[in-house]
Amino acid sequence: MIYHALRPLLFALPAEAVHRWTSTALRPLQRLLERAGAAVPTTDPVLGQELWGLTFPNPIGLAAGFDKNGELPHVWAALGFGAVEIGTVTALAQPGNPAPRLFRLPDQRALINRLGFNNHGAPAVARALRRRLRHHRPPSPLGVNLGKSRAVALADAVDDYRASLACLFDCADYVVVNVSSPNTPGLRDLQAETQLGPLLDALQADNRRLAAERGGTPRPLLVKVAPDLADEDLRAIVDVARRQELAGIIATNTTVDRAMLPPGQALAGEAGGLSGAPLRQRSTEVIRRVYRLTGGQLPIVGVGGVFSPADAYEKIRAGASLLQVYTGFVYEGPDLPGRLCRGLKALLAHDGFASVREAVGSDA
Repeated sequence: MIYHALRPLLFALPAEAVHRWTSTALRPLQRLLERAGAAVPTTDPVLGQELWGLTFPNPIGLAAGFDKNGELPHVWAALGFGAVEIGTVTALAQPGNPAPRLFRLPDQRALINRLGFNNHGAPAVARALRRRLRHHRPPSPLGVNLGKSRAVALADAVDDYRASLACLFDCADYVVVNVSSPNTPGLRDLQAETQLGPLLDALQADNRRLAAERGGTPRPLLVKVAPDLADEDLRAIVDVARRQELAGIIATNTTVDRAMLPPGQALAGEAGGLSGAPLRQRSTEVIRRVYRLTGGQLPIVGVGGVFSPADAYEKIRAGASLLQVYTGFVYEGPDLPGRLCRGLKALLAHDGFASVREAVGSDA
């Protein structure tokens, strides 16, 4: 495969620079697709699902963090993704943390990032995204991941998230409340039940109001959780999610736990969130735990260490209805969505499942 041949050269260059160059190289394709017509993602009746009134042609989505400002919304379907989640977007524009802030760990197939929600801010992202969507929307659901602005005090977080939702409501097919990144000081405190309840209550009220004012329907609202939560904290989040009638839970964000890395890993001391293959098992454990806590009644989006069809299938059988990739995409390249879909279909057929929905939670 061409990408695997080029990867040593790409990995010899700074990670964030390669990301910028890749995004720049894809912009002509975005301009073509947003005007000429949307590319069709990998679609198969065995893999497709209807969730929250949205059609997911396959369960493989691009996780938040890759297309932070929603610059390439139509491109991802052309690469085979069944959904894309842009962001994380904050109400205020912010540069993020000082560089270097993104590190590769090739031997572990992992990344450490402390990017810090670098983005153009919700008003600018919304204006640009509306221009890109003016002719037609992507053929796969477009999610928007919202976070807290670094300059905003934790006490004012509710209004900060509300401002972002108001800006991006019209652009989003679904909305994710990110309270689990380790790279904004204090953000994970919002996962506490006493903080999360009022935040989600306010966002759901705005969600319903905006839908009524703009003649649409409320957006499916999900919350993204950390892999480092104790069982009692995860249970509390699930309880809040059910009380606030959330559409689902995304499990999981990156981890601050370095015990997943081998002793002596040179970059283990770098601050930030660890993602990729070392997170796979813990992420799957959290998925299984959430599935059991909800009795399979709250859809789960599984994220963390998906590199192969077997990785994807493991998360589905643990309880994930949908999946997202980021680090796996960096390591495996642009054919990953198609390869995962083909492999998943074969694994489902081998085990006698007629659809991906039948397999969800079968090992929970």
